[in-house]
Amino acid sequence: MHLEEILTPQRCYPALPGISKKRLITTVSELLAEDLGYLSANEIFNSLMAREQLGSTGLGNGIAIPHCRVSECRDVVGALVTLDKGIDFNSVDSKPVDLIFVLIVPEQKSDEHVRILADLARMFNDEDLCFTLRQTENNEDLYHIVITYQGA
Repeated sequence: MHLEEILTPQRCYPALPGISKKRLITTVSELLAEDLGYLSANEIFNSLMAREQLGSTGLGNGIAIPHCRVSECRDVVGALVTLDKGIDFNSVDSKPVDLIFVLIVPEQKSDEHVRILADLARMFNDEDLCFTLRQTENNEDLYHIVITYQGA
């Protein structure tokens, strides 16, 4: 996985208000729809929420990777989000989530979807990386931190 293929500085959102899981997914859906220009916020939101109904994407340690397949999606799309305060995400460890990577994948990219999720989970297993991301308040910096980390 090469993050620079699925993530842009414009899709890195530092210190968003942490209100609730539903509100976060609404906000990110709106931001992604605006950035992409060809998917609707409702389509993204409904797909992400349908996936959350199957089981929380909260991994633990304050990290979540909400993900879904969207039929109209043309390419794999990622967004990196940090929150100003943690929110309940029904994580496996019941800890609040404040570091989120949203992944949207075209319907036909099933294998790639699983591979990227595994790579993201490994990346977010690095406590130093997560600490640094949580302290970063600039979208360009967030982007460069994860891209540089991946290349290390």
